[in-house]
Amino acid sequence: MCSGESFDLGSSCTQRLLIDVLNLLFLLNFLLALLISACKKHNIINKNRIRSWDSISITILCIVIGVAYFSRTGWILFKESKYIHWDQVLILSTRGVIWVVLSVSVNAHPNKWLKAINLIWWSSFALLITASNVKDLVKNHSLPILDITQWFVNLLLLSYALKLIIKSKIDGKHANESLSQALLEEVNGSSNLGGAGFFSRLIFSWLNPLLRLGHSKTLELKDIPSLDAEDEAVHAYNIFTREWDLLRSSKNRTRNLVLLALAKCYKKEMLLVGFYALLKSISIAVSPLILYAFVWYSNLEHKELSKGLVLVGCLLIVKAVESLSQRHWFFDSRRYGMRMRSALMAALYQKELKISSQGRLRHSTGEIVNYIAVDAYRLGDFPWWFHMAWSLPLQLLFSVAILFGTVGMGALPGIVPLVIFGFMNVPIAKMLQHFQSQFMVAQDQRLRATSEVLNNMKIIKLQSWEENFRNTIETLRGVEFKWLRKTQLTKSSGAALYWISPTVVSVVIFAGTAIMRSAPLNAGTIFTVLATLRVMAEPVRMLPEVLSVLIQAKVSLDRIDNFLQEDEIKEENEKRSSLQNLNLVAEVSNGVFSWEHTSITPTLRNISLQIEKGQKIAVCGSVGSGKSSLLYALLGEIPKISGSVDLNGSIAYVSQTSWIQSGTLRDNILYGKPMNKKAYQEAIRCCALEKDIENFDHRDLTEIGQRGLNMSGGQKQRIQLARAVYNDADIYLLDDPFSAVDAHTASILFHDCVMTALEKKTVILVTHQVEFLPQTDRILVMEEGTIIQTGRYEELLKSGTAFEQLVTAHQSSITTINSTDNENRKTTIAVDHLQLNRLQPTKHNSEGEITVTSISAVQLTENEEMEIGNAGWKPYKDYIQISKGSFLLALMIIFQSFFIFLQGLSNYWLAAAIQIRHKSDGMLVGVFSAISLVGCIFLCVRSVLIAHLGLKASKEFFSSFMDSVFKAPMTFFDSTPLGRILTRASSDLSIVDFDIPYSISFVLVGAIDVVTITVIIATVTWQVLVVAIPAIILTIWVQNYYLASARELVRINGTTKAPVMNYAGESLLGVVTIRAFGVVERFFHTNLKLIDTDAKLFFHTVAAMEWVLLRVEALQCLTVLTSTIFLVLLPQGAIAPGFSGLCLSYALTLSSAQVFATRCYSNIENYVISVERIKQFMHIRSEPPAIIYENRPSPSWPQQGRIDLQDLKIKYRPTAPFVLKGITCTLKEGYKVGVVGRTGSGKTTLISALFRLVEPSSGTILIDNLDICSIGLKDLRMKLSIIPQEPTLFRGSVRSNLDPLGMHTDLEIWEALEKCQLKSTISKLPALLDSTVSDDGENWSIGQRQLFCLGRVVLRKNKILVLDEATASIDSATDAILQKVIRKEFSSCTVITIAHRVPTVIDSDMVMVLSYGKIVEYDKPSNLMDIKNSNFAKLVAEYWLNCQRNTASVNKL
Repeated sequence: MCSGESFDLGSSCTQRLLIDVLNLLFLLNFLLALLISACKKHNIINKNRIRSWDSISITILCIVIGVAYFSRTGWILFKESKYIHWDQVLILSTRGVIWVVLSVSVNAHPNKWLKAINLIWWSSFALLITASNVKDLVKNHSLPILDITQWFVNLLLLSYALKLIIKSKIDGKHANESLSQALLEEVNGSSNLGGAGFFSRLIFSWLNPLLRLGHSKTLELKDIPSLDAEDEAVHAYNIFTREWDLLRSSKNRTRNLVLLALAKCYKKEMLLVGFYALLKSISIAVSPLILYAFVWYSNLEHKELSKGLVLVGCLLIVKAVESLSQRHWFFDSRRYGMRMRSALMAALYQKELKISSQGRLRHSTGEIVNYIAVDAYRLGDFPWWFHMAWSLPLQLLFSVAILFGTVGMGALPGIVPLVIFGFMNVPIAKMLQHFQSQFMVAQDQRLRATSEVLNNMKIIKLQSWEENFRNTIETLRGVEFKWLRKTQLTKSSGAALYWISPTVVSVVIFAGTAIMRSAPLNAGTIFTVLATLRVMAEPVRMLPEVLSVLIQAKVSLDRIDNFLQEDEIKEENEKRSSLQNLNLVAEVSNGVFSWEHTSITPTLRNISLQIEKGQKIAVCGSVGSGKSSLLYALLGEIPKISGSVDLNGSIAYVSQTSWIQSGTLRDNILYGKPMNKKAYQEAIRCCALEKDIENFDHRDLTEIGQRGLNMSGGQKQRIQLARAVYNDADIYLLDDPFSAVDAHTASILFHDCVMTALEKKTVILVTHQVEFLPQTDRILVMEEGTIIQTGRYEELLKSGTAFEQLVTAHQSSITTINSTDNENRKTTIAVDHLQLNRLQPTKHNSEGEITVTSISAVQLTENEEMEIGNAGWKPYKDYIQISKGSFLLALMIIFQSFFIFLQGLSNYWLAAAIQIRHKSDGMLVGVFSAISLVGCIFLCVRSVLIAHLGLKASKEFFSSFMDSVFKAPMTFFDSTPLGRILTRASSDLSIVDFDIPYSISFVLVGAIDVVTITVIIATVTWQVLVVAIPAIILTIWVQNYYLASARELVRINGTTKAPVMNYAGESLLGVVTIRAFGVVERFFHTNLKLIDTDAKLFFHTVAAMEWVLLRVEALQCLTVLTSTIFLVLLPQGAIAPGFSGLCLSYALTLSSAQVFATRCYSNIENYVISVERIKQFMHIRSEPPAIIYENRPSPSWPQQGRIDLQDLKIKYRPTAPFVLKGITCTLKEGYKVGVVGRTGSGKTTLISALFRLVEPSSGTILIDNLDICSIGLKDLRMKLSIIPQEPTLFRGSVRSNLDPLGMHTDLEIWEALEKCQLKSTISKLPALLDSTVSDDGENWSIGQRQLFCLGRVVLRKNKILVLDEATASIDSATDAILQKVIRKEFSSCTVITIAHRVPTVIDSDMVMVLSYGKIVEYDKPSNLMDIKNSNFAKLVAEYWLNCQRNTASVNKL
C-alpha cells in the first residue's frame, strides 16, 4: 500500500493511512448519527436556514476534491488497466467518499451531538493533515497540487469549526423561556465585571452576555447592565469633592486645582494604567530584536530546530504581553476617565445650583451647559491621552537605543533629523494650542447665541428676525470656522511631518552607516532598522494628535477650574433658623442689597421689616421699584452688603416668570414629594386646574414640553402655584402670580388659594392687583429700592403718597367701567352673578377650556428618533454627498495608495538589492531614498486633502442644519427639547468638525496597510495564505458580530447624553425655585442618575471595543506565527535572507496594523452616527417661504388695517381636533378690538393664526382684502407688531434690543423710550443706550422687559398692533399711562388687545368674547353691557364685584 514500505509510524504514507482510518471512523459515526436523527424525524437540513457564504464555499470545494479523487481513481482503472494497484484504488475512492460526506456534514447537523461529531472531525482532520504536510514540506520542499488544495480546504474547515464553536457559545439558543429570562435578568443587572474571575477579566469574556443579546436582537436602554458601585457618579463625586475642598482650603492656588484634585483621587489607578503602558512600550520595542534574532537564525548553516522554536515562543509571549497590556491600558484608562468625567459633570451641576449672581453673570446658560457637554466629556479620554504622552516618547527612546545597538555610530546622523522634527513640533504645538483656545472661545459664543435663539424662537418668528439672528450665528460660526481651519491645516501639516520623519531618518541612518561603515548593510541590519523605524511610526503618527488633545484638555480643565472657583451663594445672606421671637417667621434688619458690588446705588437699601406667623403681606409699587428683589433678598439670592436676614420655617416660592419642568403635570405639582391624594386634589382645586385637567387627553399625566411650551401663560402660573400649595411650606413668597390670568381666575386664586388654602401660612405677595390689597394684613409700598410705606390699606390712603397714586389709578379704571352703564343695572348683574358663584364655586370657577395638549392623544414630546440596525454605506454616502467631497476623497485614496505602494517598493528594493553581489552601498541607499521621498510627497498632499474634505463637510453640515432649524415651524420647537437640538449643534457637530475626517483617513490607511502587509508576506511565504485568508474571514465575522451591539450602544448613548444637558439647562433656569424649595439635593441625585445612565453606555462601548480588538489581534497573531514557523522550518537557502527579513519586518507590524484598522473602523462606525443625528434635523418639514417673489404685497400694504376672518379653523396636528372652530368676523380698520375669554379659550391660537405660526386648516384671513396665506411670512410679519405675553430680551445692549435690525437713529430710540416710560431709568445708567442686557434680560424686571417690548412696536409703527396681555406685569398707574400712549401713537391703527384686566379692553371699539374656540360675542362694549346675561357683562361684573368687595372690606376695617 505504501510502495513496499514496512509499517513505520514515521513514514508519511503510514501517517496518511492512519488519518484515512480515523476519517472512516468519523464518517461511520456521522452516518449513524444522521440515520438516528432521520428516524426521530429531525429536520436534518434546515431549508429555511440562510447559509453563509463560507459554508457554501467549503461545500463546493469539498465536492470538487471528492470529484478529483474519483477522477484519479477512474484514470487508474481505465488507463492503467494492465497493472491496477487495487490498494491505491481503494485508498483514493475512500478519500473521495470522505470528502463528499464532508460536504454533507457542513450542511447537516440537526442536533448538538451530530454537531459535536462534525466539529471534532473537522478539527482533528485539519490539524493532523497540517502536521503531516508541514513535515513533508520541510523534508521534500514541495507538495502535490491536490495535497495543497486539500490542505487549504482543511484549514477552511478548521476556521468554520472555530466559527461555529464561538457562535454556539456566544449566540446559542436557549432551550426554554426560563433560561432566556435568566439571561435577560443577568444582562439587566449590574455590570458583570464586578463578579468576573481573573481569566474573564483578562480576555473581557464578562461582556459575552451583552454581546450575545445584542447579536440576537436590537439592544435597548433597558438591556444595558448598570454600573458597579465603584464606577457610579456619586462615588466619583464624593472622592473628588473631598480632595477639591482640601485644595481650596490650602494656600497654594497658583495651579489648576481641578487637575490636582483629579490626580490625588486617581493616582493609584493612574499608576496601574501606567504600568500597562510601560509593558506595552517594552513589548513593542523588543519586536525588532526578535526580528534580528530570526534573521540571524535563518543565516545559520546548521539550524537547530529547538532554537527556532524558542524564538517562535518568545515572539508569542511578546505578542501576548503587547496585546493584553495594551487592551487593559486602553480599557482601564477610559474607565477611570469615565469616573473623572462623572465626577466633574456632577461637580459642575452642583456648582450651577450654588453659584452666586455675580458668577451667573459671567457664565451664560449656554456656556455652563457647554462645560458639561463638551469640556467634561472631553476629559473622559484624558487618562488615555496622558499615558500616550509619555509612553510614546519612551517608545521612541527605546527605538533610538535599538538603532544604536544595531548600527552603532551610524545611527548618530539619524538623530539629527529626529531632533529637528522634534523642535519643529514646538511651534506647531504652540500654534495648535492658540488655535484650539480661540476655537473654544468662538464655539462658546456661537453656542450661547444658538441657545438664546432656540429659547426665544417664538418671538423671533413673530418679529420676523430669523434672517438677522441667523446671520449673527453664521458670523459667529465664521469666526469659529476660521480657527477650525487653522487648527485642521496645522494638524495636517504636523501629521505629514511626522509620517515623513521615519523615512527621512531611515535614509540618513543608512547613509551614515554606509559612510562610517559602523555596521554591514546586510539583511539583519537593514530590516532591524526598518522594523525599529516602523515601531517609531506609531509615536510619530500619534504625537501630533496627542499634543492636540492634551491642549484641548488643558483648555477644558482651565475653563472648568475657572467655573468651579466662582463664588457661591453665601449661606449668611439668609439664615433659616429659629428666631428668638417664636411668633416671627421673617426679620430683616437694616438690609442693604446689591446685584452688582461695584454699583454706586444699591438695589435695595435700608430694608427693615418683621413678619409674623400667619400674616398676609402685600408688596406693591411701580415697575422697577424693587419688589421682586425684596423676595430675592429674603431667599438669599441677592448679595447682601450689610444688615441681617433671618427666616424661621420652610419656604415655597412662585416666580414671576413661570418655571415648569419637562415631564408630566403631576410631576410638576408633586415636585418630588410622595402622593397624598387629598392634598393633591385640594391643590388642584384651589388653583383652578380641575377643568384644565379634565380637558387633557392624558389628564394629569399630560406631558409638558420644555419650559412649558405647550401650556398657556395662565396654566403655567397656576401649575407652579399648585406646586407651592402642595409643598405645604411655612412661608410662601408669591411674585405677581395673578399677572397671567384673567380677573375672574385671579379672584379665585386669591380667595380660594391665598386666603383659604394658605389661611394659616405666612404669605408675602407681590402684586399689581390693587383690588386684593384691602384683605391683606399689611402692605409694603416700594419705590427705588426702598420701603417707603408700610401699614394696612386704610392707613396708607393718604393724599400725595405713592400708594394713593396706585389706588387712584386703579379707581380711575373702575370709573371707566362705571361710565359705560348705570350703576343700578351693573349692581344687579353683579349680585346675580355673585349668587351663582356661591351656589357652584368650584364647578364654574375653573377656567381651562382649550389647550394645546388636548388636541391629540399623542404626547407632545416624542421619544428621540434613532436609527436601528446596520445603516450600511448610507451615512458615508450622505457625508460625502452633503460635503460634495467625492473628488477629494478619490484623490485622497489615490495618493495614499501611491504612498503605500512606493513605501513597499522601497523596502522590496532593499530586500532584492542585498542579494546583488556587486552593488555599492550608495546605490542601495540612493534608490531607496529616491523612492521613499517621492512617496512622502504623495503623503503630504493626502494630509492636506483630508483636512480640506473635513472643512468642506463642516461648512456644509452646519449651513444645512441651521437653515433647516430656522425654517422649521413652531410646532417643531414646541415638541422638541432644546437639548436635542443643542447636542447636535455642539457635540455632534464637534465630531463632524474634528473626528470624522481623520477617522476616514485612518480607516483607509489601516485597510491599505493590512492588505499591503499580507501581500508582502505572501510573496515571500505564500503558504501563509492558508492561515491568513481564514484569519481575515474570521476577523470580518468577529467585527460584524461586535458591531451589531456596538452600533446600538453608540446610538443609545446619543440619546442618553441629551437628557443630561436638558436637565442641566432646565435646572439653571429654575435655580432660584430649586434653592427656595430646598430641593437642591434631590435635583442633584436625579442628575447623578442621568449621568450614570449615560456613563454605562460609554463604559460598555469601550469594553466592547477592547473585546473585539483582543480577538482580532489573536487572529492576526496566527498569521504572524505561521509565517515565522515556516521561516524556521524551511531549509537553508530556501528563502533569501533579504526577503526573510522583509517578511518578518512586515509580519511583526501586522497585528498592530489590523488593530489600528479595526479601531478606526469601529470609531468611524460610531462617529458616523453623528452624521445620522445631524441629518435628521436637516430635513425638518419647513414652514412656508419667507418671501414669495411672484406675489409680494405693495410696500405700503396694509394701508387701512382691516382684518377679515372667514370661517377660520385651526388645529395643531392633522389628527387633532380643531382649536378654533370656524371663526368669522371683521375687524374694521382703525378699530381697537379687545379679545377676552377664559385662559385657554383660543385667544393665543387666534394670534398665532394671524402671524401664521400655525397655518389655517380651512378658512381665510384677509388683511386689506389680501389673503395672508398667499404672501411670504416675512412680508406678513414685518407688517404686524406684537407685544407678547412673555416679554423677551436678548443678551446685548438696550439699543440692540429695541432695534435689532439697526433701522432707527438714536433720537428715534430715545423718543420711543420716553413714550414707554423707560427714558428716566436708562438716562441714569452710565452707558445709556449701550447699557448691558444680560441673558433673558435677567438684570431688568419683568415689567421693564414688557416696556422694552412696547418700545419696539412704537419704533416699527405698523398699521396693525397686537397686545397679548402686554401690561399684565405692570402696575395700574403705569398701565393707564401706557394705554394713553397706545391710544395716541396708534390712533389710526387696528389694535387687537388680549387682556385679563377688564379696564384694558373696556374702552375698546369692539370686544370679542371667545369660548371653546368659537366667537360667542362680538360687539361694542356698551352693547354687550346692556345684555344682562352676556359673557362680557359677567366678566365685567366679576371684576367690579371684586373691587366692590375689597372696598367693602376696607369700610369694615
